[in-house]
Amino acid sequence: MSDTPDDLFFAPHGLDRSRVEGLVGDALQGTDDGELFLEYRQSEALAFDDGRLKMATFDTTQGFGLRSVAGEATGYAHSSELSEAAIKRAGDAVQAVKQGHTGVQSSGPQRTNAHLYTDENPLGAQSFEEKVKLLSDIDAYARGLDSRVRQVSASLAGEWQAVEIMRADGQIVRDVRPLVRLNVSIVAGQGDRQETGSQGTGGRMGYETYIDPAKWRGQVDEAFRQALVNLDSVPAPAGEMDVVLGPGWPGILLHEAIGHGLEGDFNRKKTSAFAGLMGQRVAAPGVTVVDDGTIANRRGSLTIDDEGTPTSRTVLIEDGILKGYMQDRMNSRLMGMAATGNGRRESYAHQPMPRMTNTYMLAGVRDPQEILASVKHGLYAVSFGGGQVDITSGKFVFTCTEAYMIENGVIGAPVKGATIIGNGPDVLTRVAMIGNDLKLDPGIGVCGKAGQGVPVGVGQPTLRINGMTIGGTARAA
Repeated sequence: MSDTPDDLFFAPHGLDRSRVEGLVGDALQGTDDGELFLEYRQSEALAFDDGRLKMATFDTTQGFGLRSVAGEATGYAHSSELSEAAIKRAGDAVQAVKQGHTGVQSSGPQRTNAHLYTDENPLGAQSFEEKVKLLSDIDAYARGLDSRVRQVSASLAGEWQAVEIMRADGQIVRDVRPLVRLNVSIVAGQGDRQETGSQGTGGRMGYETYIDPAKWRGQVDEAFRQALVNLDSVPAPAGEMDVVLGPGWPGILLHEAIGHGLEGDFNRKKTSAFAGLMGQRVAAPGVTVVDDGTIANRRGSLTIDDEGTPTSRTVLIEDGILKGYMQDRMNSRLMGMAATGNGRRESYAHQPMPRMTNTYMLAGVRDPQEILASVKHGLYAVSFGGGQVDITSGKFVFTCTEAYMIENGVIGAPVKGATIIGNGPDVLTRVAMIGNDLKLDPGIGVCGKAGQGVPVGVGQPTLRINGMTIGGTARAA
């Protein structure tokens, strides 16, 4: 990394490290936990549409968030002004929660030597002209694929985030986090009908991976394939049927319908459908779900979380038995459990809370073709769009962006307008067959919770789930 935390946070703003440490110590004295979170972030986005560059943005943000924790109470103050006066004012504000102090300060996180991604800033490695050329080349290649291509949109986004965390116990931890993403969307038309296909990829790395035509052409080809599939789609039928979920990105259903219910805060407050079920069977035999923030270069990975705790591989469900929750420091302390490195925040202006990193189901032993062949009449869901979930009840609705009918074990016509309706805990018990083809998503996930968005990863093998409710658009005969 070209800049050290002192270069970013202290020297340019006339801050003296020892005095800032003293201010933080004074503010957090007599509390159970807390930290000063310093952040510097550069971000950019370029969008190419209708054959020309439509948008190019570059932004730099910086600031701090100071948090004081006493019992279940939290005091939080943040500012984009990096000055001793601002930190002192924040310290005065967060001391309001001290009366809830339990008398036992939370122990600090264990150190780690692991580093899961490069420190290099992806925004400066390639010139602006090279990035525009990449998007222009994508546009030209896509339009040259077929006369049915009517519109092409391509976007490139990157950021470089440096953080330093001064903890209540005096520990100081740092991390530097790159993140990039490439997206392609194609509208294909035939006659009066038009349909869209899209594909994206990304991770904690530089742009150099995507400058290579061998990489980005695959994204364009996949987006075009999806558009053609949707051009041939027929209205989806409605009713109860067996569903086969494809590997990889369909794990977003697992993330939303099940993952949020396994976050520590919902279980401590007993608002999750999984609350109080530790050690009990919550899924079919063979179902093992983990949250793993330690996978190198993955979009959801972090060397340390936003409280300074090293991330980990946390087993949530093992062979159908509930084994653990994803924990930040406050909820783990209040529940008498270990922090798992899942305390995350969108930025310095937000408080940390338990959030997922890369959440996925482990592979089973079944061949994917065997799973498809076992279904007499059902739906094969390959990709999902948006969805809605009620954490308390576990009920969810997800829209399929690519799906097919299965008839007598054979993949049939593509269908449009299919929605999958169910209940997360109930769906886990309906998993009948687990494929041997575990796949992680291509690096496009963004998770929302309490108004905060953070990058995440998902994944799963091919799954057969029996007796799910499908909403469709086909008219009844």
